[in-house]
Amino acid sequence: MADSSSRRLLVEVCNARNLMPKDGQGTASAYVVVDFDGQRRRTKTKSRDLNPTWDERLEFSVHDPDLMPGETLELNVYNDKTMGRKGKFLGKVKITGSAFAKAGSESLVYYPLEKRSVFSQIKGEIGLKIWYVDEPASDASAGTSTGTAEKKGEAVEETKVEEKKEEKKEEKKEEEVKKEEKKEEKEKKEEKKEEKGKKEEEKKTPEKEKPKEAEKKEEEKPKEVSTPAPATPVKEPHQYSGDLEIKPHMAGDHNVKMGSYDLVQRVPYLFVRLLKAKRSGDKPVYAKLMVGSQSVCTRTISSGEWDQVFAFHKASLTATSLEVSVHEEKKAEGDKPADHASLGTVSFDLQEVPKRSPPDSPLAPQWYTLEGTTEGSEGCDVMLAVWIGTQADESFQEAWQSDSGGLNAHTRCKAYLSPKLWYLRLSVIQTQDLRLPSLAESKPRPVAGTELYVKGQLGAQVFKTGRIILGGASASTSGNPCWNEDLLFVAAEPFDPYLTIVVEDVIAGKPVGHAKVPLSTVHRRVDDRVEPPPRWLNLIGDDARPYAGRVHVQVCLEGGYHVLDEAVQVASDVRAASKHLSKPPIGLLEVGVRGASSLVPMKVSKDGSSGSTDAYVVVKYGPKWARTRTIIDQFNPRWNEQYAWDVFDPCTVLTIAVFDNVRYKQTEPGRDVRIGKVRIRLSTLDTNRVYINTYPLTAVHPIGARKMGEIELAIRFSCPSWLNLLQSYSNPLLPRMHYVKPLGPTQQDMLRHTAMRIVSARLARSEPPLGPEVVHYLLETDAYTWSMRRSKANWFRVVRCLSGLAGLVKWIHGVRMWTHPPTTALVHILLLVIVFCPQMILSTLFLYLFFVLVWRYRYRTREPNGMDPRLSHVDSVGPDELDEEFDGFPSSRPADVVRLRYDRIRAVAGRAQTLLGDVAAQGERFEAILNWRDPRATGLFTLFCFLTSLICYMAPFKILVVLMGFYYLRHPRFRGDMPSVAFNFFRRLPSLSDRML
Repeated sequence: MADSSSRRLLVEVCNARNLMPKDGQGTASAYVVVDFDGQRRRTKTKSRDLNPTWDERLEFSVHDPDLMPGETLELNVYNDKTMGRKGKFLGKVKITGSAFAKAGSESLVYYPLEKRSVFSQIKGEIGLKIWYVDEPASDASAGTSTGTAEKKGEAVEETKVEEKKEEKKEEKKEEEVKKEEKKEEKEKKEEKKEEKGKKEEEKKTPEKEKPKEAEKKEEEKPKEVSTPAPATPVKEPHQYSGDLEIKPHMAGDHNVKMGSYDLVQRVPYLFVRLLKAKRSGDKPVYAKLMVGSQSVCTRTISSGEWDQVFAFHKASLTATSLEVSVHEEKKAEGDKPADHASLGTVSFDLQEVPKRSPPDSPLAPQWYTLEGTTEGSEGCDVMLAVWIGTQADESFQEAWQSDSGGLNAHTRCKAYLSPKLWYLRLSVIQTQDLRLPSLAESKPRPVAGTELYVKGQLGAQVFKTGRIILGGASASTSGNPCWNEDLLFVAAEPFDPYLTIVVEDVIAGKPVGHAKVPLSTVHRRVDDRVEPPPRWLNLIGDDARPYAGRVHVQVCLEGGYHVLDEAVQVASDVRAASKHLSKPPIGLLEVGVRGASSLVPMKVSKDGSSGSTDAYVVVKYGPKWARTRTIIDQFNPRWNEQYAWDVFDPCTVLTIAVFDNVRYKQTEPGRDVRIGKVRIRLSTLDTNRVYINTYPLTAVHPIGARKMGEIELAIRFSCPSWLNLLQSYSNPLLPRMHYVKPLGPTQQDMLRHTAMRIVSARLARSEPPLGPEVVHYLLETDAYTWSMRRSKANWFRVVRCLSGLAGLVKWIHGVRMWTHPPTTALVHILLLVIVFCPQMILSTLFLYLFFVLVWRYRYRTREPNGMDPRLSHVDSVGPDELDEEFDGFPSSRPADVVRLRYDRIRAVAGRAQTLLGDVAAQGERFEAILNWRDPRATGLFTLFCFLTSLICYMAPFKILVVLMGFYYLRHPRFRGDMPSVAFNFFRRLPSLSDRML
């Protein structure tokens, strides 16, 4: 591509909003510096404007278009020091090359300005248009040849003038810097506490100040001269280029030795590559490989060109030699059966087979003459290569593997990608000029009383608006009804061809008309600032009504939302759908699936004497699914496969599940059986550290919970920038549209289930397919369905969280009852200190929390936790409750069982109902005392308020607090056994419980 065409990148800096004042006078004089691929461009300075508008177009040359998706465009906004007190940083934006649009599809996107460090004070956003243009090489060369002479002359003159200007300005800047340094030293002592954080950030060691001052001088030049493009573009040590790339190492981590397959063990395999055979004749031939008791044959081909690779697990080899033989297939003639004549055999001693490991070059195949030809057969030569390698060999993926069922497609390791999901918003505004279908041929159709609604359909998704009855006086119920309702669909790339809009007549029972909207013409937006263009669509009726009216709608693809396709609490990706809002990754997640142990038999023979397990692992993070190969008939399988993902948010969850492969043995599609699952939250992992742990696999079945085995994993979360990682904790979890235009809980749950079905259907159509039972298990499709076990577990989670508060109440009661007199005496002293030194309250509280957290740091969890059966309450639940959990919807159980479960739910709901009534009664008592529902009680409370106000006005506040505290902590001998007056008074207040039917 680089030879046949050239590419230019165009960046249009439009405007900025709500910049941070940085000139000391409440404004800022902003300019923008853009860096891309070793080139730098600069805009003009807009003086004293917090909402500047540049509308300048900057052009960059792309040296290698193939590497552009991995490049990063960096944009920095500065305050011009020549226009104010001193130059300061106003914010930055980093955009990956994969987010660049092609010419014609660019749009204005507002990017929030990011901080340079944790202590920076940055706000505002900047509007950009970014696109690239591909030009043929002939046009580019012609253009350059005609204008090179003129451009060179102009460039020389401009550079001379600019050099002189820059020399003068640099001299002035040096003098200004020296003056400013002296002023800053004096101002550091007088500035407010709010600027201390900035000064601490700028205050560095003398060795670090010099290079940073040089960088600031370069950035703060009033006019930059674009540097010529180097012959070889300068690259960063490591760049992220996509979710599907398996990255063995990351730059910036020098503490851990990293390399390809460094988290798993290198497993030796005997590789045999058979290319072709040379012989006389054209009869079909095949090759047979034999190592001890293991043997495998190639496919039978007349040409004798196989080009197949075979991988034998070296630990399972029972012989010291490899035999390769070629056989000629002879068809049956008359009464003679079919024969397989041997063309010869070649043998290899396994002790002398060479070893190879990447990045060594592949071993070149050689011709070998076969020996031991049968009578009547001619000689034969075979071209092959034999070597000892590991699972990191590039030939391993396409090879026949002895431990994973050979060349069966259902046993191979694969990487899958979830479809890219968007929300499709259909805004139904109104209809006009409707021509309703007639109820009968002879009777005219009255308009009054007609009930209409609008239905939208995208694939299998159907959503309807509310119903409107025509004939009313309002505009919405007249002959041109108005709905102004939004219908939201889930669309997956590649999109369905059309969105169908139908206006339905409820009384006639048939549609008034329909219209189709091609999704290729639908507007895409990234935020709510741009309204989608409205459109009028003609409705097509039946044969008698070719034109049935028109409908006014707005249709757009919402790129500012993240389409949730998994449960929120276990989400692994929270990025927006539009690539214009994508940010560079903050780290790399590497997972090594090492092996499993003590797996239970999942397949049992007919007589029950033996069993087997054909296990494989599925790892899911973000849109990428990684599936290991299936290890056949092993209770302690060893996969030793390693995968990697880009990490965009540390507060996400990695999911690993183990399944028993059922599909590869059946001609008809079956369902793989789940063995167990492990979830690990990335925020609980230390960066640049390798965790190698064994996690138990526990599965819940209708008969109860059962430990299915253990899985061994190696996990590493690498992050080159610690500050970027900490900064991500201050960002919102979901994209901006989820907060400025939120979706309702019911609508969000419905869309999530729709997205799950779409992802499941798409992955089921892959080859080999990833079964729906696998997708549903990892996406937690049943996370929001009713389960008595989960309800109990959540209840005890609430109790556990409130146990600390309950312990505090119990301690206060013990202090009040003088259970431990020295503690009560110390509390009296603490009360006096708090009352007479109130400024010490917050500092003492936070200092106490600081020491508690520091003390608990030594007892923190050192290893990531997997699934917790005790927290899930799988051992304290009955078989009937488990059977109810696995029952589908609607229920398929007998009527008496359903009635029993319904009565049980009614009992639980009755207790919850009583609890809600008690809570409501307490709130109604507070309202009753203010609404004079009980005149005597409210009168007493009014008199109490008046007397209390007089006492508080006359007595010092601190004395009142001390007296009330001492009264509350008085000794039990001065306290009665009956409830207090205030408690008795509150309990006697009326609630609305007596007015309920």
